[in-house]
Amino acid sequence: MSVSASRARIGGARAARSKGFGPLGRTLMCAVLFALGGCLVGPDYRRPDVRSPSAFRDAAGEACGDIADLPWWSVFKDPILQDWVRASLTNNYDLRVVLSRIDQARALQMQSQSRFLPEMDYGGIASRGQNSFLSMPALNGGRTVKGFFGGVQAVWEIDLWGRVRRMDEAARANYMASLEGRHAVMVSLVGHVSRAYFELLELDDQLAIAKRTRESYEHTFKLFDDQHANGLASKLELSRAKAAVHAVSARIPDLERQISLKENELSVLTGNNPGPVMRAASLASQAVDVEIPVGLPSSLLERRPDIRMAEERVRAANAEIGAALGDFFPRVGLTTFLGATSTELKDLTDNGARTWSLAAGATGPLFSGGRLTGRYRMAKAACEEAKLQYQEAALTAFREVADALVSRKKIEEARAQQSEAVNASRDAVQVATERYANGKASYYEVLEAQQQLFPAENALSHLEAGRLLVVVQLYTALGGGWSCHEDASPFH
Repeated sequence: MSVSASRARIGGARAARSKGFGPLGRTLMCAVLFALGGCLVGPDYRRPDVRSPSAFRDAAGEACGDIADLPWWSVFKDPILQDWVRASLTNNYDLRVVLSRIDQARALQMQSQSRFLPEMDYGGIASRGQNSFLSMPALNGGRTVKGFFGGVQAVWEIDLWGRVRRMDEAARANYMASLEGRHAVMVSLVGHVSRAYFELLELDDQLAIAKRTRESYEHTFKLFDDQHANGLASKLELSRAKAAVHAVSARIPDLERQISLKENELSVLTGNNPGPVMRAASLASQAVDVEIPVGLPSSLLERRPDIRMAEERVRAANAEIGAALGDFFPRVGLTTFLGATSTELKDLTDNGARTWSLAAGATGPLFSGGRLTGRYRMAKAACEEAKLQYQEAALTAFREVADALVSRKKIEEARAQQSEAVNASRDAVQVATERYANGKASYYEVLEAQQQLFPAENALSHLEAGRLLVVVQLYTALGGGWSCHEDASPFH
């Protein structure tokens, strides 16, 4: 409670006495002034301490800018992918569920704010009875009388200790947490859709490799079969060629199965029934920026919506401590009533039938059997839990960014080596084919070279997709794009 607030209340009380207010008026005036400058029970909110590293592990160069400052449509530039992301942000059911939770939190905040205003009710009674009036016992000589009553009542709790303000603070924080939850779902959804899209392109690429390899193996098998029929090739060479054809042929239906499953996943993410989906022509058509700035770790606490949601929950739990502590103090309230009562309905509007009252009251706990203490201790424990969850969310975010950075670095290195391996395998196939054409080697060497090329191309395809997936991983780990208003999207 501030000194200035105390002086204001004392000055107001003196002014009330000097202006001739009665005892009840002076009491009400003091109560109002006390409420306006009253204390707030419970601890004020402080953000929990988090030890932020000075820089992200494996971050290259100086921390300048941040890819997460870009909206998603500037990071994922494939126009077909952009359409899928836009559809998911419009139709996805998880996001729509979150929106309904926001409406619930907003309604709860409205209920909390209503405590600042007087609660007004109206009522009326019409009765007829002996030795009674308005359905209440009354001695009237055994006469049967009628009674009519109507009025309006207002009740207002004066928030002397700040209990109501703490409850409103908690409701407001829960509402803000629901908004941050929406942002978190949006970031997760953009990442999930992009990841499924790039994985689908990878499967398409591997299917194309498998079909191309099968054609090559079938050509080899036909050649060996003809040679074996003419006694120019051994049974071993024919069997190896046949095994290679069937092995790669078995791979094709499994890839087609995975493609269908991935198409179904992408369809459901965008709120559509399972079915085929449009996509880019090839995995190689997707561009990846060479340098991706990640900014400073300290900015992650302000950017990631899941961390901000955890912080709002800490704020709400902290306010609940004040609300629980306020239950130990007396509750002071004002009650007013204005109405009319009469034995005849026609006389209900006469001045003589008018009735009114103005009262101030206070109620407080004397013995609760530990209920209030238990609630207070539970609120403190819940606040401590929320703080730990906030700190854990921050630590997890630092780890996710570090994981994405090291993954991107190592995937680029592995891709460079695998690309060399694929080139060498292709050269080996070409050399073996030329040697065979010149009669310097058997076609068995060509088959062995082809069998080494197939897994090498698959591995390179996986790493090419990994380059794209790690960008998605890093973008979502940095909380990318959530702060950009959806209205800024060029698709709205």
